[in-house]
Amino acid sequence: MNFPEASREAFAVEFARFLDQTDGTGKPEQLFNLLSAFALNFDCPWVAYSSLAPDQKGLKPARGDPAVMLNYPDEWQERYFEMGYDRMDPTIKRSRRRAEAIRWSEVYNDESTTEDERRVFDEAAKFGLRSGISVPLHGPEGSFAIMNFAHPWDGEFQKTTITYLQLAALHFHLRVAVFANSSHIEEKSNLSPREKECILWTARGKSSWEIGKIIGISVNTVNFHIKNVMKKMDTNSRTTAAIKALKLQIIKL
Repeated sequence: MNFPEASREAFAVEFARFLDQTDGTGKPEQLFNLLSAFALNFDCPWVAYSSLAPDQKGLKPARGDPAVMLNYPDEWQERYFEMGYDRMDPTIKRSRRRAEAIRWSEVYNDESTTEDERRVFDEAAKFGLRSGISVPLHGPEGSFAIMNFAHPWDGEFQKTTITYLQLAALHFHLRVAVFANSSHIEEKSNLSPREKECILWTARGKSSWEIGKIIGISVNTVNFHIKNVMKKMDTNSRTTAAIKALKLQIIKL
């Protein structure tokens, strides 16, 4: 059944409002709340977002981790990870090979889906997630994320619904990436003025002895500051730390 023209216009207005609201968000959690509110326009109270490494088989959520955000019922979350469903969830496997959104019913009815994989859907339904879609979100260098939207009732997602949710998921994913990059730069640039001074002279090819003479501190103090920089930049050498600092524009030659 197609949506009436009035409904299409209403969804377009809500989508435009969602885009406008996300421009003013300062945290991923706020962005997720806006996405969840938008999904309610399509009767989807359950939303889950997970970012996975290229070789990661299952989800490994951590409290406060922006790579995993969801509002699934607590009981289902506990059951999902207790049973190891994160390692056999067929939506993850299928999404890695697809670009477009996938209806859960399509995966469930596929002859290649195993009984163990179907059990994930069967149990989800018992906790209120009776039908849903998964939106694959592929990025550079093999990066991958997946967004799930679920209904509390049986029924197929309409094409219009899938289109809007897919666009919202992509927008959310791109915004989260901006937050992640900003946080990464902010974290790595958390160097003291003296640490920046020492790594700057390191980037200019000076030894610890030379740096000490230039800025008037001992060699041991120079090495202390450089070791702190290496730790903050998560590197094993001063040269790599200097390169990272330049790349992140923490220092300039």
